[in-house]
Amino acid sequence: MNPERVFISADHGLAIVYFLQSGVVPALLYEGVEVILLTDDALVGKINQRFGQPGLTVEGLRIKKATQYLEHVSPTTQWWLNFLRRVGASNKINVQALDSHIRQVEMEATGRRIAIISIMKLAISALRRSRFFRRKLVDLQMHYTPPQPGIYGDLFDQYQPSLVIASTPAWRIDRFLLREAHRRMIPTASVIVGWDNPSSYSLSGSKIDWITCWSEIQKEELVKGSDWDPNRVNVAGIPSYDGYFQRQWLMSKEEYFKLHHLDPNRKLLSYACSFTTFSPSYQNIEAIVRLMNSSALIEPCQLLIRLHPNHFLDDPLFAAERERIKKLAQEVPHVHVVEPVPLGGELGYYSGEDMPEKSSMMAYSDIFLTVYSTMVVECSIHETPIISVCLDVPGGWNKPNRFYLPLSKIGGWPTHKRFIDSGAGRVAMNELELCDLINLYLRSPQEDVEKQRQFIRDECTYTDASAGRRTAGFILSLLKMK
Repeated sequence: MNPERVFISADHGLAIVYFLQSGVVPALLYEGVEVILLTDDALVGKINQRFGQPGLTVEGLRIKKATQYLEHVSPTTQWWLNFLRRVGASNKINVQALDSHIRQVEMEATGRRIAIISIMKLAISALRRSRFFRRKLVDLQMHYTPPQPGIYGDLFDQYQPSLVIASTPAWRIDRFLLREAHRRMIPTASVIVGWDNPSSYSLSGSKIDWITCWSEIQKEELVKGSDWDPNRVNVAGIPSYDGYFQRQWLMSKEEYFKLHHLDPNRKLLSYACSFTTFSPSYQNIEAIVRLMNSSALIEPCQLLIRLHPNHFLDDPLFAAERERIKKLAQEVPHVHVVEPVPLGGELGYYSGEDMPEKSSMMAYSDIFLTVYSTMVVECSIHETPIISVCLDVPGGWNKPNRFYLPLSKIGGWPTHKRFIDSGAGRVAMNELELCDLINLYLRSPQEDVEKQRQFIRDECTYTDASAGRRTAGFILSLLKMK
């Protein structure tokens, strides 16, 4: 009897953490399932070297070939269909994050897009009101399945998978893998790797049979917003965080402080840059430094700044802010910078390569500061006080046709609102509030710990480091059903 085989696509670094740095793939291999992991072609050897074991095969995802199809086969139509998919969720859920993306496309539109966007807004209105139109949109996307043998025909013929699993509901290049599986009538499943994904990325880019997510909250977003059958939505927690709950990535505090030349006699304030797509971070950092170098804080402090992966994109604005932050750290005492470690290739800086550094930063910070990034969830697991710093800068990036959204205006986004409502951390809208909150947590670091614990139970569901095993169990159950 031939063993069961599954395809798993991992077209971004977070998926590597989700599947390979958790118990998901090991549990499948233990049960005799062969796993064919599809990832960036340039990284096949590197990933095989690091994670290779019997039963696991690493193949290229043909990202360049898939991108060529996007760029050469009705590229404008495909682009607009993906845009509508991204923002067309039912208005039964909070759509504020989706509305921001619409405004971004509208503000940055040039040429024919300026005229088309008004028509698209009518289509969005129809999609948000009608399940029928949302289903038709998914059907339209299925027309853009590369003709046989397609991009992956040889892989399907060679391995004959029983199940195809993607790390998004066809929101990225994995759409073509899922569409090919559907054409071959092979069951498909998807996972949710990001906290805000169901409320920020909307409808599926392919027909998919099953999905697993973090929590009942995400399940409700998938069911009400994207028309998923509740019987086909599994809640298994987030495998990527099992390592946090196990404390398996932690360096020793002494080792960590030596790594970044930190002073053990000063309190550690850490700031993680976020939301660089539509707002600078520098004004938040500058305010923290001013407070640190004044007599306003009740304890001597130091600042560790974690740059955002977007700071390393090919964008002059992001690169300029990155260099400005690094220059600040060179010129001001007790200010340090940590850079995310890239995996390489198309997987970039969202790689999971630096989980020990990232976990240790959250565990050993006296106060963790960011905006509303997913790190507020991760940091709550470490029970470190959290401040969301939402200081605005007049005009934002101050570049023509460049989208800017004030940080003070995003508190109503679904995940942001849940964080605020939970009381797991505090929000500073100006420098005075920031000063007061830093001093609050310096005096009372345990102030919001119980609320953080409830926040994690609500958002992650399982806190026993078992999400990877549960997710693998769900996949095994699908194999038994076929």
